[in-house]
Amino acid sequence: MFRFSKIIILFFLLSLHSSFAAYLLIPMDNTQRDHLKSYGIAYWTLTKQVEVEWLLNYRGGSFAIKQIQEIENECMIRGITYEVIADVQYNTIVQEISNPELNADIVKLEKAPKVAVYSPKNKLPWDDAVTLVMTYAEIKYDIVYDEEIVGNALPMYDWLHLHHEDFTGQYGKFWSNYRNEAWYNENQRNQEAMAARLGFTKVSQMKLAVAKKIKEFVAGGGFMFAMCAATDSYDIALAAENTDICDAMFDGDPSDPNKLSKLDYTNGFAFKNYALEENPAVYEFSSIDATEAHATFAQQYGESKDVFTLFDFSAKWDQVPTMLCQNHEKVIKGFMGQTTAFYKEYLRTDVLVMGENAALNSAKYIHGEFGNGTWTFYGGHDPEDHTHHVYDPPTELKLHPNSPGYRLILNNVLFPAAKKKKRKT
Repeated sequence: MFRFSKIIILFFLLSLHSSFAAYLLIPMDNTQRDHLKSYGIAYWTLTKQVEVEWLLNYRGGSFAIKQIQEIENECMIRGITYEVIADVQYNTIVQEISNPELNADIVKLEKAPKVAVYSPKNKLPWDDAVTLVMTYAEIKYDIVYDEEIVGNALPMYDWLHLHHEDFTGQYGKFWSNYRNEAWYNENQRNQEAMAARLGFTKVSQMKLAVAKKIKEFVAGGGFMFAMCAATDSYDIALAAENTDICDAMFDGDPSDPNKLSKLDYTNGFAFKNYALEENPAVYEFSSIDATEAHATFAQQYGESKDVFTLFDFSAKWDQVPTMLCQNHEKVIKGFMGQTTAFYKEYLRTDVLVMGENAALNSAKYIHGEFGNGTWTFYGGHDPEDHTHHVYDPPTELKLHPNSPGYRLILNNVLFPAAKKKKRKT
């Protein structure tokens, strides 16, 4: 009898210990006070060598972390909504997610990715949505530019962001509107001086070399994320490897009159069969970009009607696009940029569309694989400013802590940390 009592007491103590084991559940549905800082706490946790579980499609793509007082304290400091749940409760969630009829899955985040942002050292009169949101979320990043990339710095990093850069060597095609501005001329002088220091006779040649280094980075297993003009100008630079597409005001000599026939679309990641915008005074690179259509639509129907819709993917079979599309909203307000969106007729067949405006036949958010790595293009400049102009002040993200448009950026930042299944073909 005494021995039986001891067994009961031992069982009770083990059960009591099990009930004290707990998780921090960081919900990412509409109960979350600050979605953007929630990504930052997940990243910060990984820097402490603590594993994070990403619950795909569960309450908006929630995070689960073993309860550690230091992490819980940090959640409170950063104003992040979280719940403390017992181990048994978490096991119930895991069982629910494992149900084959439920479109959900769990991905383990194992290591904080080392992040680089491709950006010039001099100040230009616009901001970068990615650096804004990483700063707000308290995610660390390094600035790299042409000198570092040509000098083979990229293998040090897991993830690279490109934003405003014009990889064609045409200085963003700002010449018509801003050629008399001090910042434009300073930027051109800096670019030409950098090209000379690195052994190139033209800025376009330097940018092509940088684009090819980035392509090697992706092929070797890197993750590249681009927004705005860095999307189509990147592909165009690679396609124009064997021809001069820059007019005299950009590089001192005329462009190749046969340049259109010399483009090799297969060199790029995403686009095919597009035509270049040959007029140097037109603020556009090619026929890829749907900016004019979106601007006209917004003028006719209002900015609030200019939206894009995220696609649903199978969390258990298509983990990569599922991760990249985690959100608490499916219909997201649109936003303009030098490159706003991509006409779908110019997308290669291997490109995955993750967000679109079906009415305008444009893709806003696209993804693909190259070699051992991946690239993602996200059209537009600032997800919380529909029409962001040169000289406009940067967005105050403390006013938009639940921005679904900015969430897509942070999905990409965490994406390299995940232990992924290969996408089903």
